[in-house]
This record gives sequence, C-alpha cells and structure tokens, in this order.
Amino acid sequence: MSESTFTFRVEESLKQEFTSAARSRDRTGAQILRDFMREYVTQQNEEAEYDNWYRRQVLAGIESANEGRLIPAADVESKFAAKRAATRRRLGMPEK
Repeated sequence: MSESTFTFRVEESLKQEFTSAARSRDRTGAQILRDFMREYVTQQNEEAEYDNWYRRQVLAGIESANEGRLIPAADVESKFAAKRAATRRRLGMPEK
C-alpha cells in the first residue's frame, strides 16, 4: 500500500489537546486520524448504499402503482387494526 501525506491547518491548542488525548490512549494522532478517516469513508459508503437501495424501493413502488397493483387503504387499515387489537389483548390493554 502506498502512502501519502495529508496536511491541514488546525488551531495550536486543539492540536496539543488532541495529541495529549491520543497519547493517553498510547496512540499517535496520525493513527487516530487514519481510524477516523476509515470510519468516515465506511459510513459514507453505507449511506450511499442505503440511499441507492431506498431509491430502488421507491421506484419499484411507483412502477407497481402505475401497473395498478395497489391495495385499497381500507384493506390496509383493517389488517393493521386487527394487529393493534391483538397486541393490546396480549398486553392486557383495553380495546379502543
């Protein structure tokens, strides 16, 4: 793996506090910054992956609706009203 230098400016007090905090964990500032960078890249990749999945789901729903494959709202409400009632019974709550 080839390495390169990443240089940026930061307030001297922040640099000193960061260096001290890193040393208290027996790590160098560079090690911690590399970890932060890896975590950030991983997080961004996961978010992009989720966003792509979500967009595909929305498009599939739109296509389904455009093709007329819909469930009437009354049917959905009826199904979930029954689920709510069953949950209330299991929890010993009064029916609404």
